[in-house]
Amino acid sequence: MADVFTLRKLIDESDNIVFFGGAGVSTESGIPDFRSVDGLYNQKFDYPPETILSHTFFMTHTEEFYRFYHDKMMFKDKYPNPAHIKLAELEKSGKLKAVITQNIDGLHQAAGSENVIELHGSMHRNYCKDCNAFYDLSYMMDCDGIPGCSECGGIIKPDVVLYEEQLDANAIEKAIYYIENADVLIIGGTSLAVYPAASFVNYYMGRKLVLINKSETPLDVRADYLIRGNIGEIFSRL
Repeated sequence: MADVFTLRKLIDESDNIVFFGGAGVSTESGIPDFRSVDGLYNQKFDYPPETILSHTFFMTHTEEFYRFYHDKMMFKDKYPNPAHIKLAELEKSGKLKAVITQNIDGLHQAAGSENVIELHGSMHRNYCKDCNAFYDLSYMMDCDGIPGCSECGGIIKPDVVLYEEQLDANAIEKAIYYIENADVLIIGGTSLAVYPAASFVNYYMGRKLVLINKSETPLDVRADYLIRGNIGEIFSRL
């Protein structure tokens, strides 16, 4: 086990840090994760969340999909926490080269991070399936039922990667590039249970792999520095 002092020393001594994060980065901003005790996967719905958040379900049960997505996946009044803010500061100082996130909430950008690789897309980007017109989060939040395109009347789809869909090839390429070339790789707030995203960390060949999470992950045994706890609270002490 490592501590905050060790993490601070690693950060001070490096100018090539990459951060790879998951849902736990945003829980301290009030956004629920998936797999914790209070997470979405442990709540009761008419269908399992994995089913609702699939391409097939979106196509065949669009209204039910949007009922869940609107209530559980879209957040308007949530703000960056100390983890987001510290990562943005590290980027501005030249130490952090990239944030690779599995989140769709846009809080890294709201905190000021610029080089953010969104593996699973963003709730802030939405496109008409027919004419490709763009719609922002505010438009989607104001829609009742299935969001319709004001240009052609088509159905709007969030630019998020659903189950059964492929990750964006450009995002994959960039993520692997930064991980391969990192001096320090910090993994935080993720159970490392979602593939293929979790497999990208295998491209890191360095000896400064930091893993910060509340619970155990499959990669704990490989971590050079393991820190247990809430990532926002830990980053607030850096």
